[in-house]
Amino acid sequence: MPNERLRGCISDADLTIDSVASHVGVDRKTVERWISTGRVPHRNHRWKTSTLLKRDEIYLWPSLLDDKRVQGASDAEFVQIFPHRGAVPHEMWKSLIDDAKDTLDILVYSGLFLVDNRPDFTDVLAEKAKSGMRVRMLFGDPDSAEITRRSEEEGIGTHGLSGRISVTLSYVSKLIGVPGVEIRLHDTILYNSIYRSDSTMLVNPHAYGSGAPFNPVLHLQRVPGGRMFDHYQASFDRVWQTGKPLESMR
Repeated sequence: MPNERLRGCISDADLTIDSVASHVGVDRKTVERWISTGRVPHRNHRWKTSTLLKRDEIYLWPSLLDDKRVQGASDAEFVQIFPHRGAVPHEMWKSLIDDAKDTLDILVYSGLFLVDNRPDFTDVLAEKAKSGMRVRMLFGDPDSAEITRRSEEEGIGTHGLSGRISVTLSYVSKLIGVPGVEIRLHDTILYNSIYRSDSTMLVNPHAYGSGAPFNPVLHLQRVPGGRMFDHYQASFDRVWQTGKPLESMR
């Protein structure tokens, strides 16, 4: 059965079969088969395509819901759930940074607890970046309407959250210009805070009217064939694309 959903998403994104094939790293005929026969691509090709089209892979290929291999791998990705952020052991937050070798991605609004609980936070990141690790951090734009709205929703005043963000930025701004470290500001609605360290990820879902510290935290571990880890990573990448570099403190 043809995958008209995939065809439509390619058209909506103002892309062509050729441009999709080039981005994913396959030939044109392969993409044509994905559309004309409904063939499901390999995992890596699915991830690249869904990221390019800014769509969840389940939306593009609904049959994945019935794939026992995908379901089994996704089940294996889930390690545990903490009832709130404070229940995550301090050592886990520490190892998330200390054990990272290749990639550290952080998506938050303020993330002030990271520097509050670890005075050497920026020094450690600078050293790791100099040794070759990629560090990407996304913080909320303190001047954005979304930050004001979230602050009011959480009941901490109009400028409560923006103030916390500004404090965090005053700490991490010393990393501006360090090779391997990129810091951006975003004004998206933050549905989840994401902390990714190589193949380990902590996801802090947000509930309306409740601050991040009071919401659950999911501990995920990347497993070949799973989709949860990549699902949240794709979300991080989408926000990253919209972010603007932190040039200097205001």
